[in-house]
Amino acid sequence: MFVTNVGTVDRIARIALGLVLIALVFVGPRTPWGWLGLIPLATGLLRTCPLYSLLGIDSCGLRR
Repeated sequence: MFVTNVGTVDRIARIALGLVLIALVFVGPRTPWGWLGLIPLATGLLRTCPLYSLLGIDSCGLRR
């Protein structure tokens, strides 16, 4: 169903960024814009990025 196109380093960065942005909802400036962190968090956890698919980008490296 989903094509894996997010590599390990990209995945870790997306998850970290997502968690930091979501934390802004609860601490710091308490801005609702932090909910945008759900997007990089979801793409990192699912290892697929729809935008990467549209642009033909693949950060996974070698396939087995």
